[in-house]
Amino acid sequence: MKTRSITIFLLTAMLFLLPVGPVDAGSAPVYLVRLTGAITPGNADFLDSAIHRANGEGAGCLIVMLDTPGGLAESMRKMVMAIYGSRIPVVVYVSPSGARAASAGVMITMAADVAAMAPGTHIGAAHPVNAGGKDLDKTMAEKVTNDMVAFVKSIAEKRGRNVEWAEEAVRESVSVTETEALEKKIIDRVAQDLDDLIGQINGLEIEGKGRLEIDPAHRVWIAESLRTRILKTLSDPNIAYILMMIGMAGLYFELSHPGVILPGVIGSIALILAFYSFQTLPVNIAGVLLIVLALIFFIMEMKIASYGLLSVAGIISLLLGSVMLFDRVDGRIGISWTVMMPTISLVGGFFVVVAGLVFRSRIRRPMTGGSGLIGKTGVVKTPLTPQGRIQVHGELWFARCRTPVATGQRVRVTALDGLILEVEPEVSATGPQGINP
Repeated sequence: MKTRSITIFLLTAMLFLLPVGPVDAGSAPVYLVRLTGAITPGNADFLDSAIHRANGEGAGCLIVMLDTPGGLAESMRKMVMAIYGSRIPVVVYVSPSGARAASAGVMITMAADVAAMAPGTHIGAAHPVNAGGKDLDKTMAEKVTNDMVAFVKSIAEKRGRNVEWAEEAVRESVSVTETEALEKKIIDRVAQDLDDLIGQINGLEIEGKGRLEIDPAHRVWIAESLRTRILKTLSDPNIAYILMMIGMAGLYFELSHPGVILPGVIGSIALILAFYSFQTLPVNIAGVLLIVLALIFFIMEMKIASYGLLSVAGIISLLLGSVMLFDRVDGRIGISWTVMMPTISLVGGFFVVVAGLVFRSRIRRPMTGGSGLIGKTGVVKTPLTPQGRIQVHGELWFARCRTPVATGQRVRVTALDGLILEVEPEVSATGPQGINP
């Protein structure tokens, strides 16, 4: 009887411990990341780290909210490879309304397990251009375009999307709205907002990754880390270019005015940050060498009387180096003319002004010390017969004169012999001043 009572009590307790209502053991949180701006190494690293985190923390899927004008081809390829390598489904959602997935954004969107767009968005215009946004020359354009066409077609085939349109987007820069994209099977869904998107994809069967079971209420946003924000900022070619110019100007000022210290410190830090940026960007070594050559020309201007020829050569070299600094075959990223021209004007003008001041200081007659006294006039305090004392600039000096000069008369300094001034009587309208007979 006692054993039976204990058994009933344990069974009752277990019933109370059981959860009330059905529970979906397969539900997992939704991880979200917002990806905006140009496709750069900073954004590529951010997406790669977000995918790794979502995979490692057991997310049901990762939703990438995309809005991009395009960017570097190599960074885009890295992002596509990261999406391919994800164990969980990656959903790319072009949003909010007014957003776009242009150029490199086309490949990223089509590479997703689920591609979706919000109303009022568009996708397309993936034709390769140079770093300044202009068309490539004919031979290079053909090579780059064919390579990009092969890449986007492989993406479309892998995800079962419209291969013909993908090729047109690259070759003819076609662009379509979200409605047209859905009709042409470029994307899989059109969702009004994030809630609508999550509702549409929940329970969706993903090829190679099974049924998508997510908890719509459990959402985890992945924010950019400080390192990612810094890297994204430094990945901007305009920022890298300005940092390089600041670094060169700071070191140039330190070389022309040794001991100031602060410009040298700022210049060194700026150059290090610029070189860090260059390792993530398609830098053309010829452009860097031309900019360094410009700095050499400006330094030589301080040493050699070229009457401005070296400064002109430095400005020309600086302009050519700035134009050539980044390779022109890798996306839409490049130095903006609105940044380049003012920077060249300011930095080039700074170099010219500093070089001119240094050169003038070298050829200007000394104004202080013994050398600065040559050519000055003084008053005789003790008769020069031939040696006595004179007062120059409020200072008493021993002086020597070939002809006797009386006290109170004025003399002109002609040379310095140790601590003795060589002088001669000052010539007045009535002739040299000397001792009256």
